[in-house]
Amino acid sequence: MVGQKWRADTEADTAADTAAGVGAGGPEAVPVQDLRPPGRAGASGAPAVPGDLLVPGPSGPGRRSGPGAATAGCTPPLVRDLRRLAGRSPHRLVFAAGDVVVLSGLPGSGKSTLLRRAAGAYGVDSQDTRDRWERRLPRGLPYWSYRPLVRAAHYGRLWRVLRSGDGIVVHDCGTHSWVRALLARAVRRRRSTLHLLLLDVAPGVALAGQAERGRKVSAYAFARHRRAVAGLVGGAERARLPAGCGSAVLLDRDAAAVLRRIGFGAAAV
Repeated sequence: MVGQKWRADTEADTAADTAAGVGAGGPEAVPVQDLRPPGRAGASGAPAVPGDLLVPGPSGPGRRSGPGAATAGCTPPLVRDLRRLAGRSPHRLVFAAGDVVVLSGLPGSGKSTLLRRAAGAYGVDSQDTRDRWERRLPRGLPYWSYRPLVRAAHYGRLWRVLRSGDGIVVHDCGTHSWVRALLARAVRRRRSTLHLLLLDVAPGVALAGQAERGRKVSAYAFARHRRAVAGLVGGAERARLPAGCGSAVLLDRDAAAVLRRIGFGAAAV
């Protein structure tokens, strides 16, 4: 049981700003849970952290079995804040079998890198689809000319995985709220839970990441991403998640760097 491995240290809600449109109509905000494992404190006074964090739906391991139970708004969402742990955060995140995880963050924050390293076959990344199309097409062809093909291929694959019922980790840029809404509908049909995995990095760090990979988004697009991701992070800090989301996990670059695996079900533990 999750409760046997972890204890919840409730922190006061210190967020100062309200993210417009986040969690509208959802459950009343509750303090963010900073879930740290029991155990001997390290030299810095922080508790020692084992390798796994089990992430159940909002009803816990004994979640309701009715359709849409995890998104009905009857229980507050669960939020785990793994930031500012200086690398002493879990090495694995384990979700229930068949759950859907949406990974959001700024362009250049390291989402694709994290997906490839930790999610493996569970990951569905539009960047991978774009890379495959780039290898097939003439060098120098502008992306806008074949963007519709990339998106059709990406969402086609996403739909096939969703129909399979398998667990999945989806790369989300943060600006496409309609994608999260469609995923929420899918998990209701699957009687599973939609989770947010938020990679929270400073804009300067994300811009440096774009420069390193050689793909920079426009200033206008980056501003849109900043607003969208700030809304998601701010909402999670108040436990006010987008409609249909049952839980959220907040990561910074240190937490992402030590995260080695994202898995689903008992086989991943």
